[in-house]
Amino acid sequence: MRLATASLAPTFTLKNQDNIEMSLQDFAPKTLVLYFYPKDNTPGCTLEAEDFTQMLDDFAQKDALVVGISPDSPKSHKAFIEGRGLKHILLSDPEHIVATSYGAYGKKMMYGKEVSGIIRSTFIISPEGKILQAFYNVRAKGHAKEILECL
Repeated sequence: MRLATASLAPTFTLKNQDNIEMSLQDFAPKTLVLYFYPKDNTPGCTLEAEDFTQMLDDFAQKDALVVGISPDSPKSHKAFIEGRGLKHILLSDPEHIVATSYGAYGKKMMYGKEVSGIIRSTFIISPEGKILQAFYNVRAKGHAKEILECL
């Protein structure tokens, strides 16, 4: 299931890197760039997270916040943030419930085999909670810049 442009973004409440619950509505009145990634401290995920962090001021100029979601624990997120100097919020979705509701969890090809897992995806969500754009099966390299240009 993929989310359509102009549809309502699925609501959620997840724990951040400080073990504090955050919900979709907590990010209004900003535009939200919500990205799903497979795992903390892996090469592609680190590249993507660092790119988003380096461009945070550019996103802020467009009145947008960046938030990442993966199945990793809040403790893992905290270590990832501290170890890599990340400056944006990371949320923990260990049961893949939110990822599934966004169509960012399912069957994918990995090393020539079909597996179930996080499908690297990004959503631009309006302050009113509508999907402005959805990107599925994205490549980590250059993706943050692509999203910034869409804003």
